[in-house]
Amino acid sequence: MDMQRLETARLFHRTGFGPKPGEFANALSAGLTSTRNNILTPPSTVSYLPPPAITDIGPRPAANSPEIVEYSRILRYQNQLLLLWWLDEMVTSPYVLQEKMTWFWHGHWATSVGKVNFALPMYNQNVKFRKHALGNFTEFSKAMFSDGALQVWLDGGENTAKAPNENLSREMMELFTLGVNRYTETDVKELSRAFTGYQVSRTTGVVTHNPRRRDIAPVTVLGKTGVMSPEEVIAHLVSQNTSAQFIAERIWYRFVSSQEPLPQDHPMIKAFAGRDIYALMKSLIESSALSQEQNSMVKSPVEWFIGLCRALKIMPSQLPSPTKVMNFLSALSQIPFSPPSVAGWPVDQAWLSSASAQFRLSFATSIIGEADLSELTSISPVRRPDYLADLLGVVEWSTRTSYAMRGVRDNPQRLLIIAASSPEYVVSQ
Repeated sequence: MDMQRLETARLFHRTGFGPKPGEFANALSAGLTSTRNNILTPPSTVSYLPPPAITDIGPRPAANSPEIVEYSRILRYQNQLLLLWWLDEMVTSPYVLQEKMTWFWHGHWATSVGKVNFALPMYNQNVKFRKHALGNFTEFSKAMFSDGALQVWLDGGENTAKAPNENLSREMMELFTLGVNRYTETDVKELSRAFTGYQVSRTTGVVTHNPRRRDIAPVTVLGKTGVMSPEEVIAHLVSQNTSAQFIAERIWYRFVSSQEPLPQDHPMIKAFAGRDIYALMKSLIESSALSQEQNSMVKSPVEWFIGLCRALKIMPSQLPSPTKVMNFLSALSQIPFSPPSVAGWPVDQAWLSSASAQFRLSFATSIIGEADLSELTSISPVRRPDYLADLLGVVEWSTRTSYAMRGVRDNPQRLLIIAASSPEYVVSQ
């Protein structure tokens, strides 16, 4: 196996969503050091897509009222608009590492529009993810407490001095900052008291402080006692050594391997000492982790879809049927803004099944049917498999895939469908 090609492919697929046309071949020519630097260096100007036309649509009208039908239509339309906007952003982003980290944090601080209902709080949360994606994790965590979508998702507005609700405090420690078995049940109860006194508007996500609902007595969390604001106690959580270990573990699990554990002496742990997310990712990208053959991973359905769109220069919102796109992603069990639980989506082998293979094949056929294949058609049939390997960022085709390709080299569309559905593309080798 060509090890430079292996690591280059992993850099494109793990720290981004796959190469655009010409990027993979250019990276191979430039070398690994240049490729790593290109990934880590933000563009001089970062221009994002215009924000989606999402507004506060106000409280839901009474059931069976004349206004409810139009209200429900607008609600569905805004949620679909939000989804297509982010899919397009993933395809077009000029700072791919930032966008991939935005996707990662969405799975980490997993929040679903299924419970939040309204697009505006979800959009604002997505903007917050992008802002903090490669910033300081302490500041990020403090900012997430006042995130309206997360507050609704974890019942923060129901947490009062008279009736503490432990949902947000438990997940803040277990899933967001510390990890399992790194706190006690007493810590959960005490943290929930520090989180009391906040309310949230469901339609806008605006979080407000209500002193009458707040517990102002001292709390003791992980050995620290005092009257602490949510931001102060969250900073205390993130300052723990176990927090640095946990975030490094989560990055490793999602970017490197779900099978091999993070080495205890890996430099990314030390790099995260100051809670600098960029420093952590830089350490990972510059380490040998992505060059080790055993660290293969299966792409999630969204990563696979976005990678294919990037390679074929297709905007998801411009596909003929947005509903069809949503249905395919639903069939593959992954729709952005709709994680299945607060733990986010599964990883790796969970995405491999005979049913998902059939859905991917159908989805690939639908996407490729809209692509401009003139460049592929202009290449001699015998060279087309190698061209597609570079286009898609594939290390090498297996004997079985090569045999399947040989039979359809004269049919560019069928050849590309096989390539996009192959194990070599579905799996980041």
